[in-house]
Amino acid sequence: MSQNRRNFIKSLAIAGGLSMMDLSVLAEKNARQETSKASRTAKMKLSWFPYNLQLKHAFNISNYSRKTTPVVLVTLEYDGLTGYGEAALPPYLGESQPSVVAFLEKIDLSGFSDPLQMDEILHYVDSVAENNTAAKAAVDIALHDLAGKIIGKPWYQLWGLNIDKIPDTTFTIGMDTEEILRQKVKEVEGQYKILKIKLGGKDDRKMVETIRSVTALPIAVDANQGWKDKHQALEMIHWLKEKGIVMIEQPMSKYLPDDIAWLTAESPLPIFADESIQRLHDVVRTKGVFSGINIKLMKCTGMREAWKMRNLAQSLDMKVMIGCMTETSCAISAAAQLAPGMDFADLDGAQLIQNDAFSGAELINGKVMPLNLPGIGVKPV
Repeated sequence: MSQNRRNFIKSLAIAGGLSMMDLSVLAEKNARQETSKASRTAKMKLSWFPYNLQLKHAFNISNYSRKTTPVVLVTLEYDGLTGYGEAALPPYLGESQPSVVAFLEKIDLSGFSDPLQMDEILHYVDSVAENNTAAKAAVDIALHDLAGKIIGKPWYQLWGLNIDKIPDTTFTIGMDTEEILRQKVKEVEGQYKILKIKLGGKDDRKMVETIRSVTALPIAVDANQGWKDKHQALEMIHWLKEKGIVMIEQPMSKYLPDDIAWLTAESPLPIFADESIQRLHDVVRTKGVFSGINIKLMKCTGMREAWKMRNLAQSLDMKVMIGCMTETSCAISAAAQLAPGMDFADLDGAQLIQNDAFSGAELINGKVMPLNLPGIGVKPV
């Protein structure tokens, strides 16, 4: 077996993934694969194309509204296998289809002979340019999909996660008229066990009351930095708890960490970071400010860093949530690999669109469940 594959298998053991028996079987399998491919000189080929997602309903939050989301879909081919990836691009990320394409055009994988050189490849991708986190995530997801297919296992198994411990996913309801709010709730009745609503506007209480008039499901709240005063925010949180709300996401501006820390200390509900958290280096500074963090692949450059963020946050006794943008089943299936053992999941992105380009993770009994297929478990449709 090549040194690259030895290092890959070793990294899984260090990460607390596969058992020693699994690793032994995996090593033997890959030794046979290496022998059969010894004469081959396969190279990785990265390709991409822009795609526009059409939303079922306009998506309204405290500071903007949209009916579409641009994405860039990516393929990574190697030795007859194809890994799939995606960059989802909501406006606030600061990336666009042209910027993602410009970044991907800079990627040169000719210096890497094996997709299982994952740390080296992704370190190189991260170094090509600053920021561009969604573009980097597209490559990361495609590489993870490809590597999983080479190994023959889904990533939740490679990480040693128990699929039975996936939390219920929220279904997100943006700001809207009372009629549309009721319609959205009724459309998903019986499919979800927890809802998520966007607050931070002038009609927050009215919106909660409207949704409460048609459902008794637990509700998560995302204020999207919309609350301005910490005392008013605390009063609102106490009221929300009485209405069956179970958690609060990003109540105030990311530029007010002291106010958020005070609010978290006083709040009867857990407070999660969203806009205040992006990458691994942000995790430690959220300790003591928030109860937990919302990890999104598009903000943290993909699965590799998301896994590290999850482990670090849990080691700091913080809660963890896996979130998403409006995405196809490609990125959702990638995020679903990380879901087992999380405290909350918000993986409804593919359920919000009309033109999914992939089949993958499925909504089953209120949970977004990854398929038992190698890699991230997706197929183009």
